[in-house]
Amino acid sequence: MKYDSISGIAGKYSAKILYDESIAEYTSFRIGGRCDVIVMPNSAECIAELVSECRKSRIRYYIFGKCTNVLISGEGLRGVVILIDGDYSSVRRDGNDLICDAGASLAKICNEARKESLSGLEFAYGIPGSAGGALYMNAGAYGGEMKDVVSWCDYLDESGEVKRMNAEDMMLSYRHSAFTGSDKVILSVCFRLTPGDENKIAELMNETMKKRRDKQPLEYPSAGSTFKRPDGYFAAKLIEDSGLKGYTVGGAQVSEKHSGFVINKGNASFDDVIKITEDIKEKVFADSGVMLEREILIVE
Repeated sequence: MKYDSISGIAGKYSAKILYDESIAEYTSFRIGGRCDVIVMPNSAECIAELVSECRKSRIRYYIFGKCTNVLISGEGLRGVVILIDGDYSSVRRDGNDLICDAGASLAKICNEARKESLSGLEFAYGIPGSAGGALYMNAGAYGGEMKDVVSWCDYLDESGEVKRMNAEDMMLSYRHSAFTGSDKVILSVCFRLTPGDENKIAELMNETMKKRRDKQPLEYPSAGSTFKRPDGYFAAKLIEDSGLKGYTVGGAQVSEKHSGFVINKGNASFDDVIKITEDIKEKVFADSGVMLEREILIVE
């Protein structure tokens, strides 16, 4: 069987493996078709063996975290999906550092920082992603970015070796890192924080979460901000100025609460989201001369 070796590796590490499973329930958009194989590794060693086997056997593979910034085809994915999520998500303190497995959610990391009275991650509270995914795209919000707090990461390089990269070598810029679009696989991330007061940290985190709840359509499935911020503009303002707030294609809609979000209003398909984002880009460009660029990653 084509995937026997993958099954063997999953069994060796007691990692969860699924066959012919819809990936929709594992994505924040709740969109995506059936995948040949989904593996949920529980260690760096398991990830390394899975990636090595896929490369050696020329099996197509995909690396995802919490799937909060992706739109996956309704046709599903052929090959092996390696889902680095909650089964590989430990967080430990080392001095003023938090060393986190790539699958650790930012919510878990932020809560751990608060409990340990470590400040610096308040801006990230509520970002619905993982340590690895956040570093991959240099996620940020409310004036903060991963580049402000990341010290180093361990990663699997293109030849299968585990290496360490310091922050100054990560090429961190707006929604970009040295890992973006590469075959490197982030395994763990070190956040360098500063001692603070637990109550003040909690207060700032709660304020950040309140802003999110007040301004963002968290009640609907989405992949967060749909478009990158164009230089000198705000995507949401451009979209709203083009009269697209509430614009709907099938089950996909430009949020009436925040125009920067395309939401799954009900049974939205991959094609619905592609069509609505293309319509937005076309209309905004016609009205303002600004070409928007999708922030969400399209996988098909």
